Amino acid sequence: MGRWMKPEVYPLMAAMAFVTGMCISQLTRNLLLNPDVRINKVHRKTAVLDNQEEGERYAEHGLRKFLRTRPPEVMPTVNRFFSDEN
Repeated sequence: MGRWMKPEVYPLMAAMAFVTGMCISQLTRNLLLNPDVRINKVHRKTAVLDNQEEGERYAEHGLRKFLRTRPPEVMPTVNRFFSDEN
């Protein structure tokens, strides 16, 4: 990287690269899979699309299905530690 970049900056650059990657992946997902985004000229001509199944597939993606089976806790061990009455 040269002399102008200090080693203390590397973690910040890694975090920014990770967040930028997340933003790009979400924008790409919306651009390619969102049923409300119309890139194709044929779909743009129709004012209202009848795409209930496509919207359901977009909203119920794999991560949401997986998280639905998990308990709604971020750190279950810490929650159990502080909620136990002694």
